This record gives sequence, structure tokens and C-alpha cells, in this order.
Amino acid sequence: MMDDKIQSTHLERTAFVYVRQSSLQQVRDHTEGQLRQYALVERARTLGFRETVLIDEDQGRSGSGQQERPGFGRLLSAVCQGEAGVVLALEASRLARNNRDWHHLVDLCSLTDTLIIDAEGVYDARQLNDRQAVARIERHPVRI
Repeated sequence: MMDDKIQSTHLERTAFVYVRQSSLQQVRDHTEGQLRQYALVERARTLGFRETVLIDEDQGRSGSGQQERPGFGRLLSAVCQGEAGVVLALEASRLARNNRDWHHLVDLCSLTDTLIIDAEGVYDARQLNDRQAVARIERHPVRI
């Protein structure tokens, strides 16, 4: 069932699926989590997005801010340029592990009307309740 927050203006743009595990050991040993993340491409299709971009070049890179993440940079660029209708991640907390990156992404999503979708729901950063929900996600990140 499609969430009522997903509008035709979102569906006309591209869905970006961001896949990341923090360490090479997780990439090697936690293949189930990896498969669940890759399955988000199909979820984007079932939600009605015709075009999906998979970003997975940050595998094995921490989101702590100590390591460069070219995939995250690519994601920010796409959101900033208005190309993204939605950003999908298994857990929204996987998108950024430090507050600076997280707030930057949420602010850009708000400015460009880009949704954030994870297993818990669909978030529109322009709506106060959703903005508060993503703020709670930031404070309580879950590790895969």
C-alpha cells in the first residue's frame, strides 16, 4: 500500500537507495543485513518509483565522520539538485552517524521535498511531526 505522503511529484523523480555497513567485518559476516538493504530497490519499485539509483560504494566505511564517504556525498548532491524523490535506507540512522551529516541531509530533504523512507515509515522533513521523528532516530541510532 502506498503511503499518502508519496505524491506524484516524488514518483516523477528518482529513488535513491543507500546501502552501507560500518566495517569490512560486517560486510563479510552480516550478509543478511546486506541483502535486506539491497531489497530496498524492489521496495522503491513497489512504491511506484520507476527509476532507482543504488549507492553502495560506502560499504565498510564508518559514518562517524572520520572517513570520507563518496557515496554519501553523491547522495547529498542528488538531493541538493532536486533529483531525488526519496531516499531509502533499511534504517534512517544508517544514512549518517554524526549529527552534522544527519542534519545536513534532513535540511536538504526538507528544502527539496525529498522523502526519507526506512522500515519504520515514510518521513517528510517538511512536516513537524516527521521532523521530530527523524530527530529521535538521530539520537538513537541502531547498528546493523
